[in-house]
Amino acid sequence: MSIGDTSIAAASAAFSGVAALAAWRASREANSTAASVAQIERDRWHNDLTPQLRLMVREAYRDLIVRFDGPASLGRLAVQLHVRDDRDRSQDPVLAGSVTQEMRAEVIWGPYRFRPGIDGADERGRAVSPFTLEPGDHTKVAIDPSLRPTWYEGPDGERRWRDEYRTARMRLWAECQAPGHKPWRLSFEVSRDGNWACTPPIAGV
Repeated sequence: MSIGDTSIAAASAAFSGVAALAAWRASREANSTAASVAQIERDRWHNDLTPQLRLMVREAYRDLIVRFDGPASLGRLAVQLHVRDDRDRSQDPVLAGSVTQEMRAEVIWGPYRFRPGIDGADERGRAVSPFTLEPGDHTKVAIDPSLRPTWYEGPDGERRWRDEYRTARMRLWAECQAPGHKPWRLSFEVSRDGNWACTPPIAGV
């Protein structure tokens, strides 16, 4: 083979290698784009199927009504409720000889807790056991006024605690699961005036 033939063969091989590399990159980008589009569609579908819940506090009965309005295509929905604090106190400063983070974490900072021992509620009343609802059904969960912190001392300690949350809403997480779907975690703020709190709109939908 002449030097010219060798050069042509080398150039051809190099060109083939470059072309193969370009094709591989194009294929990888196409697959990545397809995967991204598919994920966007899955997320959109997941958002479209967000459970529509309604919650209501009934002070006179000391209970919380939870209703599942749909979508009916989800079938039976498993729901677990957790009481949220009025704000995150985990980063609050701790002064020497004062209230510790552990002590703060023991308190439900809000007007209500779940009734311990009822509906599978834990001893602090922070969460209840999961329950199931069919579309259009509702259930009742027992609630009680939250307990004042131990450091709200003196004859007016209870009054100061009640005054702090006299008009506050009950803040909740609702973790929902349906067969064949990723879970949903929904936030609710339920007023004490007997009005329904509904599933909040999903951002970007």
